[in-house]
Amino acid sequence: MTHSESSSPHGTRRTFLKTSAVGTAGVAVTSAAVGATRSADDKVTVGIMGVSRGSALAQQFAAVPGVEVRYLCDVDSQRLAVFHESFSKTVDYDVKTVGDFRKMLDDPELDVMVCAAPNHWHAPASILACTAGKHVYVEKPCSHNAREGELLIAAARQNQRCVQMGNQRRSGEKIIEAMKLLHEGRIGTVYYSRSWYAANRGPIGTGTPADVPPNVDYELWQGPAPRQPYTSNRLHYNWHWVWDYGNGELGNNGIHSIDLSRWGLQVDYPIRVVSSGGRYCYADDQQTADTHVVSFEFEGKKQIVWECLSCNRYGSDGTGFGTTFHGNKGTLRLTDWGYKIHDEKAKEVTTVDGSDGLKAHIENFIDAVRNNDPKRLHSEIEEGHKSTLLCHLGNIAHRTGDALRCSPANGRVLENESAMKLWQRDYAAGWEPQV
Repeated sequence: MTHSESSSPHGTRRTFLKTSAVGTAGVAVTSAAVGATRSADDKVTVGIMGVSRGSALAQQFAAVPGVEVRYLCDVDSQRLAVFHESFSKTVDYDVKTVGDFRKMLDDPELDVMVCAAPNHWHAPASILACTAGKHVYVEKPCSHNAREGELLIAAARQNQRCVQMGNQRRSGEKIIEAMKLLHEGRIGTVYYSRSWYAANRGPIGTGTPADVPPNVDYELWQGPAPRQPYTSNRLHYNWHWVWDYGNGELGNNGIHSIDLSRWGLQVDYPIRVVSSGGRYCYADDQQTADTHVVSFEFEGKKQIVWECLSCNRYGSDGTGFGTTFHGNKGTLRLTDWGYKIHDEKAKEVTTVDGSDGLKAHIENFIDAVRNNDPKRLHSEIEEGHKSTLLCHLGNIAHRTGDALRCSPANGRVLENESAMKLWQRDYAAGWEPQV
């Protein structure tokens, strides 16, 4: 791959459509974007973008009958080669490797792109994939900022593509069962949900300017983000805590429990968002909060509160992850993949264990692709966006220090120009996503 290919979005014939604004009716759909319903036996070809989280996803997709992982892609050629060697031993067909994901989008036989790259790539790459006529499985959070989420919905609609976010608890059998009980009134009127994440992350230190490793295409790694010098402590994970690339713990793990809270409460967009917290434990290069509490209020007197302890494993009830729902007739708590119900006196009356929903989430996505039917998806991109947007709003409230008033119609911040400036981001020249 030449430098010119990696430094601009125009290094391939598949480029962003320069069309009208989001929501415009009657936009023409390219022939590449229209697909017919397939049979359950039809082969679905998949390309994986990013082989960190993507390594697990590649194994899961390859295990679905009739699915072929044709491409593995990563900007780190060394990491790509290592995973390609091990993965190739698990399948009975040839698997190609590419450094630039746009090359696999140029393959007319590719049906699906899986985006497991860093957060700042999630929406821009997924929009490109939709434009190229591919269905998309995009890891959480589905966007780096709120505007990108709106654009990704528009790209999915305009190109008639199935786009699913990787919040796999949406496909957990017992999680679905618990939600059904909530919505049927098992604990009465549900008005409050508490969710949390606790971990024991250490400091990342202070980075120093460094030469880019010869195996890393840093220009393409930055992609849509404004250009910054390479530093010694950013790749391949600590970008999560830098605003140009990540969304902090709220977007990294908070998205999972907040999505469950929103699903259980049956709410969409908040009317008020308040944040408190900051960097309390370490003085290092992290820009995002390590201790964080966010409150989301909704119409109908409903509320979600999320708590993060990045540097202390003792979360609510002594656990590292969870979600509770509180009603006028009891409480329901989601465990890892099951649930517990407590009556009005806090006595535990029901315990149900469950199993990981990732396999079912991917099978659900492939089923929707084969039927060319986004309505079959357990986490269609508009639902994924609504939950991701709560994370963005929590971070905006944190960064501005303001209590945000929001529109219940779309979540946009009202009467706060400084907050709305963070609704979107600055892009490297030529990389701004357009639909």
